[in-house]
Amino acid sequence: MKKDTRDILLLLLRAAVALTLFVLAVVYYDRLRNIDVRALVAKSASLAAAVCAIWGIYLVKSVLFVIPASLIYIYVGMAFDTWLAITVNGVGILLEVVVTYFLGRFLGGDYVTKLLQKNKAGQKILEKDVGNRFPALLSIRALPVFPIDFVSLFWGASRCRFWRYLAASLLGILPRVVLFTILGDGIYDYIPIHLLVKLIICAIPVGVAVYVGRFFWKRHKEKQRTGT
Repeated sequence: MKKDTRDILLLLLRAAVALTLFVLAVVYYDRLRNIDVRALVAKSASLAAAVCAIWGIYLVKSVLFVIPASLIYIYVGMAFDTWLAITVNGVGILLEVVVTYFLGRFLGGDYVTKLLQKNKAGQKILEKDVGNRFPALLSIRALPVFPIDFVSLFWGASRCRFWRYLAASLLGILPRVVLFTILGDGIYDYIPIHLLVKLIICAIPVGVAVYVGRFFWKRHKEKQRTGT
């Protein structure tokens, strides 16, 4: 097969895959955004079937991007014992970041760039020139402001070194996965609601004080700079 013909066929295949994923995401958007993980586990015939169902959700999330991550972590924590829930979520994250990375590699940089340019979170990812630097990869993974799947898609398309990408992904994501899983397992025991409310109330004056302090500090530095 000639190279030109092969390139055209590959382009058509990429376009077909991308269009299929887009249609599925649109058609099932509401259902996926509000997926009832606990009900799915309850309907499973066995523990193994329930675990496989959860991993199936992670695989769907890895290619359709619309299922809220925190929803899965918390509901899995509510459905299983703590250590089993952490294990299930940990394996699920592993599956998710691997599948989305290779999906990005398959779709290629042009399509992924266009996809990311359509929303603010994607634009922030494109602005980050991290290359293969492990500390930079790890810092982006540790910040929940960057969506897991969009980041994976971008790094796959940019052909970031896989094992470095995978290590940074797991080290950066797993701490908050564990936290949300524990919250799901016993949110009222670990962080009582009345304590959470008090913390929020106390944070308000602290936030105001920080804001006012930064304002006057900036004015002071500006006066020093201008000599006024």
